[in-house]
Amino acid sequence: MISQKTKYAIKALMALADEVAAGGNALTIEEIAQRSGAPKRFLEHIMLELRNAGYVGSRRGRAGGYILIKQPKEISIGELLRQVDGPIAPLPCLSRRSYQRCEDCTDEASCRLRRMFGQVFWSYLLLIESLTLADLVEDGGLPEMGAA
Repeated sequence: MISQKTKYAIKALMALADEVAAGGNALTIEEIAQRSGAPKRFLEHIMLELRNAGYVGSRRGRAGGYILIKQPKEISIGELLRQVDGPIAPLPCLSRRSYQRCEDCTDEASCRLRRMFGQVFWSYLLLIESLTLADLVEDGGLPEMGAA
């Protein structure tokens, strides 16, 4: 599962993307909090992290606030998940960026857990890496899913 922090980050970026699409200006932290449902105090830390990661910029002054500095189609959901939550692999031995050998594994090549979770994770990666912020904000961007 993704963390609440990641949900708030995605919702904040969606609010900024919606504002850009509507031809609007920068949004204050209060406006982002109101539109995203994120607590303002928590959102301040998230926005700083998103700014440091190069997703948003900030403006000072009367028309100040946060602005999206990347196009929504350039913001990978998979990359955003890693940025906010860290590695997304179900096992440390499957992570590309934070690989660690499992302590209880004697042979990765014959590990059935690694093979099974690797197949599931590969399918997940194909999907999550293909999604962008644009897919979340554009009408009809994602197919409807049944209840899981």
